[in-house]
Amino acid sequence: MNTIKLGIGIGHAMVGVLAALASGCGGNDDDDHRDLVAEGKQVFRYDTFGDEAKWTDTLRMHEVISAAVDPTTALSVGLKVDADALPQSVKDGIAAGTVDLKSPATTLALLKLDAVVGLKGKVSTQNGADTLERVGVTCALCHSTVDNSFAPGIGKRLDGWPNRDLNVGAIIALSPAVSSSEKAVLNGWGAGRYDPRHNIDGLNKPVVIPPAYGLAGIGKITFTGDGNEIAYWNRYVAVTQMGGLGTFADPRLPLSVTNGAVDRVSDKLPALQAYQLSLAAPAAPAGSFDASAAARGKLVFEGKGQCATCHTGSLLTDANAVLHPPADSVVEPETPSYASRSATKMYRSTPLKGVWQHAPYFHDGSAATLEDVVNTYNTKRGLGLSSQEIADLAQYLKSL
Repeated sequence: MNTIKLGIGIGHAMVGVLAALASGCGGNDDDDHRDLVAEGKQVFRYDTFGDEAKWTDTLRMHEVISAAVDPTTALSVGLKVDADALPQSVKDGIAAGTVDLKSPATTLALLKLDAVVGLKGKVSTQNGADTLERVGVTCALCHSTVDNSFAPGIGKRLDGWPNRDLNVGAIIALSPAVSSSEKAVLNGWGAGRYDPRHNIDGLNKPVVIPPAYGLAGIGKITFTGDGNEIAYWNRYVAVTQMGGLGTFADPRLPLSVTNGAVDRVSDKLPALQAYQLSLAAPAAPAGSFDASAAARGKLVFEGKGQCATCHTGSLLTDANAVLHPPADSVVEPETPSYASRSATKMYRSTPLKGVWQHAPYFHDGSAATLEDVVNTYNTKRGLGLSSQEIADLAQYLKSL
């Protein structure tokens, strides 16, 4: 319970900071907020919260990476490389084919450069040979990708964008500490999907990795709206999923987890939340949708399509006011539903800004395209939309 109170206190402090900025307080407050956001960016990208205790000491992933994870393998399971962290000589070598992308030693060299998005490795060098001593993961592993501007999987970071190429289950299944039966479960998740409750309740129902952008002004930031602020879910993931050193407790689950004797999570949460709140949803690329059809689709969205009933206001969600029972979901009920495993047992209406970017759709990824989303609602809700209205509504969603 102390942990929950601490998380709420942090959240209230952040609300105060943001409210002060919104009311036009002085330059010092602006500078303080910019500093907090900059600190949060570093936390998001590079802080493991001490989770090497899980990824190194328990899962022994440092052994796996050293022996078998070359850059080609890493890219094939969705890991990304930050091109801005690469010296020009390395870029030239990759372009020329003189950098060996089939050697785990090259992966270690990339870890030394802090170039592997979401992975933090401690690499020592003796007699010209690198040794990966410890490895941990950061928030950016799942909630950042790259723009592929240098090569597929290599480019500039796109923080907040969900890495829907990342096969977390397959990566964890490489661990020699994981049983064969558990490997089968993990390998069944697939790219872009993860079950953040599987290691808690033993059930298996992965959901798509959500975006971490466009959250400013939205209190219920998870599929099930468990916490009122980002800090709640950041603490949950940092402690119970990443294996960071700290405590998470929620009597609604009920769940209490403490890792280690030293808390390396709590004091990072205000800055981390500030950075996440600064990440705006990406605008739809020019030419990616039909503007005339989108204008017609907006009318369908607000009228016959009934979308605006739940996707309300400028945030395009009613999540701050209400949560919905599983029966309201067009991909429920499932037994057990994903929501039934959460603290609220409910679902929030997903904000739609930037929805063009993060296919597949619904919490379980069961709709491959926005056209599939509209068709599902049209069928399950009996909306009676024509084929033209379905196409127009999909174009509107692509424009958001």
